[in-house]
Amino acid sequence: MLWGDPGIGKTTLFGYVADAAAEDFTVLRCRGTRLESGLAFAALHELLWPVMERISTLPEPQAKALNGALGNSGDTADRFLIGVAVLTLVGELAEKRPVLIMADDAQWLDEPSMQCLAFVARRLRNEPVVVLLTGHEDPVGGPWEGLPGMRILGLDDEDARLLVRAAAPDADEAAIRQIVCAAAGNPLALQELPSSVVAGDISTHPIVGEQIAVGPRLRRAFDIQIEGLSTAARTALLLTAAEDRGDRNTVRQAGGVLGLGTAAWDEALRSGLLTMRPGERIGFRHPLIRAVVYEQAPLAERQAVHRALAAVLTGEKADELRPWHLAAAVEAAGGPDEEVARLLEDSAHRSWARGGCATAARALRRAAKLSPSTEDAARHLAHGARAAWEAGQVDVARAMLERAERMSSEITVAALSDGLRGLLEFAHGDLESAYRYLTRDMDLMVDPGQAFKLGSMAVRAAWAAGQSGLQREALAHLQKLPQPEFPNVELLPLLRQWWAGDCESCPDTHDRADVPSGQIVDWLSTSSWRLMPPAPLGVAWGIECVLDEALHRKIDNLRHTDQVTALTLALAQTVTLDIAQGLWTSATANALEGLQLAEEIVADHLASQCRNCLGWLAAARGDQHAVARYAAETFAQSVPQGGRALSAAAEWNLGMSALFTGRAEEALDRLVRLAERGHHSAHPTFAVLAALDTAEAAVQAGQPAKAEEQARLLRRWAERTNAAWAVSAMHVVQALLASGAEAEKQFRLALEVPGAASRPFAHARTRLLYGEWLRRARRRVDARIQLAEAAETFRRLGAAPLLARVQAEQELTGQQLRTTETADRDTVTILTPQELRVARLAAEGLTNREIGAQLLISPRTVGHHLSNVFPKLGIVSRADLARVDFEDGLRLTG
Repeated sequence: MLWGDPGIGKTTLFGYVADAAAEDFTVLRCRGTRLESGLAFAALHELLWPVMERISTLPEPQAKALNGALGNSGDTADRFLIGVAVLTLVGELAEKRPVLIMADDAQWLDEPSMQCLAFVARRLRNEPVVVLLTGHEDPVGGPWEGLPGMRILGLDDEDARLLVRAAAPDADEAAIRQIVCAAAGNPLALQELPSSVVAGDISTHPIVGEQIAVGPRLRRAFDIQIEGLSTAARTALLLTAAEDRGDRNTVRQAGGVLGLGTAAWDEALRSGLLTMRPGERIGFRHPLIRAVVYEQAPLAERQAVHRALAAVLTGEKADELRPWHLAAAVEAAGGPDEEVARLLEDSAHRSWARGGCATAARALRRAAKLSPSTEDAARHLAHGARAAWEAGQVDVARAMLERAERMSSEITVAALSDGLRGLLEFAHGDLESAYRYLTRDMDLMVDPGQAFKLGSMAVRAAWAAGQSGLQREALAHLQKLPQPEFPNVELLPLLRQWWAGDCESCPDTHDRADVPSGQIVDWLSTSSWRLMPPAPLGVAWGIECVLDEALHRKIDNLRHTDQVTALTLALAQTVTLDIAQGLWTSATANALEGLQLAEEIVADHLASQCRNCLGWLAAARGDQHAVARYAAETFAQSVPQGGRALSAAAEWNLGMSALFTGRAEEALDRLVRLAERGHHSAHPTFAVLAALDTAEAAVQAGQPAKAEEQARLLRRWAERTNAAWAVSAMHVVQALLASGAEAEKQFRLALEVPGAASRPFAHARTRLLYGEWLRRARRRVDARIQLAEAAETFRRLGAAPLLARVQAEQELTGQQLRTTETADRDTVTILTPQELRVARLAAEGLTNREIGAQLLISPRTVGHHLSNVFPKLGIVSRADLARVDFEDGLRLTG
């Protein structure tokens, strides 16, 4: 990003680069304009125009998405799929020759194009592609965050004098000094200010050392040139400024409507303010001239030129541009206009259908401003808020919704926006407030599907807020809704059972054994997937295998539809399930990928969920700094929003980290907060999940009474759910509290629970605790058996703290460990998380294009990752990947 003040030379540098690259690069170029900033994908259309025929060579879903965005078809698509399509297209162009992407005046690009280009720029890694943009501001903090920026500075005094002498050969030394002082190194000012000196606009006695602002000086310099023209020539300039695209035919025809002849255009061109560009384009010598011409024109003249332009527009963009010109004319007249508002609304819906949600929101906001009726204005704002929400513009959506509510009523706006207030609060606000809005609005929806969606979100909001009573209330409310397309209604009692809340006040248990798991998977993966229990709740119920299969079926369906955002969000939900099942390598890769997407789409709660999963893994692996960092980020986000599920997970991670590194009292202090009424980290689901950790910390800290509380909690949960992990954990806690033969009996019962071994980490911990007990009982040979099994699992998972604890116990039994046994390096770390995800998908048979579409990277980057994976794994082809065990040290099988 080249950035700096107007007139500093960015566009000139741009032209130099384009000329220098013309022979060796494929150059794709576009320019942002004020007018077309309101047209969805206008800049992208201009950028890709030279290679439009290549779109048909893309994978069909990507080609449809891009053609729909560009207005070549009626297809709609996820905005990320559009970005993936452009990334693939650019990557394939770069295979033949380097590509130069240029976007001048990037601050005026339409928002969908801006989002698409920013998406592409952030994912270019190994392609021979240059992206060059110009703008007025440092990219830090804006849509181009993360891109390198170069500020273009002014000329030094000596170079400035040379430029002035070239621009004004007749200027004397005193005038040159005045101009150099006033211009402050700005090249455009150095060329334009001589006319101001002649007009006496610059003082001949400037204060020594005074820093003179360039802006007003330059504007005055242009004013002097503009004022010297005839009225007709000034109108020609104003027409060009209002049209802002450089379409010579359009401005000439509009000039005809206003009675301008050839003489007016000739005079404007002779002034040097207008220039003719290649391809019959007309424009200003510098964008600042356009701004001065337009801003200084009387309102009546602006109104006239915009109406003239609206009258003559033809071509593919006419229907999109005409409403904006008419809106500008109406606003110049200072009054509302229902017809123009309607045209803007129609334009918004067309943009929305093509995936240009940000543009739709902007058009609807403008329509609301021009609507004579407050009810119509509220409707436009409510619909516009929904469009902004779908574009990821949370603050814009919230502001539009609030304006709509001030014009109408909350109830009316809720119905018009499909319950957006509750969805906004659920994703970015207070969860109890989200619950109240969602339960209120579900009854207002005409569409039963939308009502069911809001109801299911209300249940989730209550669970996330740690409010068991609200969960039951939301379920009861949801059950009263009409459910015409809800199959397998007989399974609703099972659903209520999962969601009913803490075991203190749970309803009668239903027998899950009567429902085949296959039927549950079918049910969850189809119409009822929105009410699928969140992963931690599913893990607590011991249904992680069922949830995992249902989610992967959903993911397979999403792959076929190429709904990239939904696909990635679904993958992120599998992380907790992978952790429980001992698939930590996959969990790490998916959590990192999910976090990246969540931050990109500003999904705060999902980002915290991914951080918590990474924090759990960091605690188990002994990375205390990472645990603390992830927890701090989660608390900062979730505590103000009442997200107790997220805060509880972070607190659990901190407690585990302390426990695994020998700080039992600190661990206990943190873990008891999960059941402390009123605490921001109190949550019944996580209190149950962490009960074994809490009990172990209590025993180590010499507080058996607190361990007995955890034993009772686990017993109640085990009786309610019959979950294997809970039954096993209950026996482990009883073993920790017992002695002699009773302790050994409980340890053996814990290890023998059917299904307990399906959670390798928990099972290995049981073996570790049993081995420690056996060693203390001086049964060293028996201890070694349990400790060896535990060590193997901890080594495979990379659970360094517990592996070290096992090894210390092994040495106390008198066992001499080999050097390889004491190494705690996890062999799977030879691949980066992204390399691992690429390798796994390639092993499933996906092509580079398909992998790129799923991971939001280019096919060339996929190839680069695979070229690193093969030598790291000691293989030579994609076929060999099918023999790699990605969860067991990346070993080859077969």
